[in-house]
Amino acid sequence: MSIILKTTRRDFMKLAATATGGLVLGFHWMDSAAADIGVVDEAAIAAGSIDFNSYLSIATDGVITIYSPNPELGQNIKTSFPMVVAEELDADWSAVKVVQAALDAKKYDRQLTGGSGAVPHSWMRLRKAGATARYLLVEAAAKRWNVSAESLTTENSVVMHAQSGRKATYGELATEASKVLVPDEVKLKDIKDFKLIGTAVRNVDNPEMITGKPLYGLDFYREGMLYAMIQRPESFGKKIKSVDSAAAKAMPGIVDVVTFKNNVAVVGKSTWQVNKARRLLKIEYEADDAIENTADHDRLFKELLDSKEATVRRKDGDVDAAFKGAAKVITREYQCPFLSHAPLEPMNFFAHVRSDGVELVGPTQTPERARNATAQLLGISPYQITLDITRLGGGFGRRLQTDYVLEAAELSSIIKAPVKVIWTREDDMTGGSYRPAVRYRFAAALDAGGKLVGYKLRGVGINVGNSTREDNFPSGAVDNLLIDSVEHKSPITTGAWRAPITNFLAFAEQAFLDEVALAAKQDPVKFRLALLEKARQTPVGEIKYDIDRMKGVINLAVEKSGWGTKKNVSHGFSVYFSHRSYVAQVAEVTMNKGKPLLQKMYVAADCGIVINLSGAYQQVKGGVVDGFGHAMYSQLTFKDGASEQKNFNSYRLIRMKEAPDVDVHFVNNGIDPTGLGEPALPPTGGAVANAFFKATGKRLYNQPFANQEEMKGVSLGQRL
Repeated sequence: MSIILKTTRRDFMKLAATATGGLVLGFHWMDSAAADIGVVDEAAIAAGSIDFNSYLSIATDGVITIYSPNPELGQNIKTSFPMVVAEELDADWSAVKVVQAALDAKKYDRQLTGGSGAVPHSWMRLRKAGATARYLLVEAAAKRWNVSAESLTTENSVVMHAQSGRKATYGELATEASKVLVPDEVKLKDIKDFKLIGTAVRNVDNPEMITGKPLYGLDFYREGMLYAMIQRPESFGKKIKSVDSAAAKAMPGIVDVVTFKNNVAVVGKSTWQVNKARRLLKIEYEADDAIENTADHDRLFKELLDSKEATVRRKDGDVDAAFKGAAKVITREYQCPFLSHAPLEPMNFFAHVRSDGVELVGPTQTPERARNATAQLLGISPYQITLDITRLGGGFGRRLQTDYVLEAAELSSIIKAPVKVIWTREDDMTGGSYRPAVRYRFAAALDAGGKLVGYKLRGVGINVGNSTREDNFPSGAVDNLLIDSVEHKSPITTGAWRAPITNFLAFAEQAFLDEVALAAKQDPVKFRLALLEKARQTPVGEIKYDIDRMKGVINLAVEKSGWGTKKNVSHGFSVYFSHRSYVAQVAEVTMNKGKPLLQKMYVAADCGIVINLSGAYQQVKGGVVDGFGHAMYSQLTFKDGASEQKNFNSYRLIRMKEAPDVDVHFVNNGIDPTGLGEPALPPTGGAVANAFFKATGKRLYNQPFANQEEMKGVSLGQRL
């Protein structure tokens, strides 16, 4: 079934008049910009490249340039976005050139990467961009040949008239197409006619990455720029009392040492020189806020779990009565540590603050937020600032923040010179914005027949606000339910970490549900399916998850893993809904010389239409390995307000030989795409912990698993 998508004249802006009086039209996606009229340099049009909308231009030689506005940090958006445009355009993919678009809030809405929301947000916009350009090209051909547009077809950047055998390339038609008026509505393809979407397409940056071409912020260089490294407080909660920078200033290549805010910046001509000089700084600190340690957090968690002061997030039925009359009550607690984002490319950004404007260049997940924060810092209009986005060498939520951008901008304004601020790995790990530590207490009430009649969850988090997802499953499937949360404010900076909140909550919920199923003497999968059917038949309150989609991934994971049918293996199950998508996982553990070995992970994902099959597979596999590795090994602990782990020698990450085989399957339901960058990570810890219990009879409650007594001498990782 084809889609007719209505447009309005204000969806577009008049860009330029051609030599023959026609118009070149470009999209405006935001109503606030609908009245803008921009003029493009006529020389550019004369050179043969015509912009059909904000997302694409077609040159007279047939080269199609598609702009990808959202930051690329490994989630494959720079390939997937252009694929959607090219599909509706019927473009020859081999003739497509993909370019990272600079920040332009007038052309692009939601020009950011975070929350697995880029594709769901832009799906129809991208299709509309390609389909409208295709319409203009077909109309131009129809006018040239004096035939009806309905008699024409397109394929591989060519318009064809089957009856007469005439053909014309998009490049040949581009100028004429620029004179065609934009339609009031545009027809989109039926998904059954997709030829590019759903196939495996290589990342468009592969050649540059493989050959070491400059792509990343750390690669960026501007003639005459300076380098800077910043010494931040040695621990959270301290401020600078005094600075002795004489020895650092005397080092070769050092231009200046600048103290600003609570930082000391060493500025020089090379990273080696400034890093060496920074070690000679003599800084005395004094306490500003309370200094916290990991032992303090453990004590606080215990106190706050029993606190009478909690924010109720959801309450259904009479919870007290349900627990009072229960035949059996199960109560469990789960705790997770702080985590570093630890992207391969540490924080960095270039800034040049001039009297006539500001230039920013670097890796950011939120370019508009970075620009606006810089404008506020400097007291200027955001439109005096340009921001070019480099490829990000990892983000995982860390580059949602703007602190490192503001450091570069403020320092440039002070030293009156272009500068690139670079963080070392130690800077990143000791002064970063961490995944917050959290503790959960669950309680379940069962009646005499093993039915779940009551459910309680309290989340206690550090600088996290609401540490729960109160409307996620099993909410709506339990008659009596209470979910609340308590927050502790800490000087330790925290922020979004891949799949915020759910990255640990999913493990805790799914591990707990397995214990409840065992207490109810039910198969863990059947127990969940029964709860979902309860939510369908007699829902309690509002249901904010799709029951059929969740059941779909459960059934697919069960089928592909051979759940309950294999001998000499232990299976652990987990299913979760986050970022609009549904993922079910089965961990397969075997015993090797008396110790459990994670052999394989079966994954069923429902993220709607899969755009790039290659990229989607890698997203899911990467999410599983990331989720397993951090659940198994990683943690940050604090002493005297400072992180005790400062580099990868003490901050444990998963190793290649420990990564399990990941068998990925997608549900093909034909719905519009939903998120995929994050949803595969949350269920992993639960599936692994449940399989470990099945194999050993021992439960895992705290992360990292490797630190638990039950895991002493055990490595779940696969050995090659």
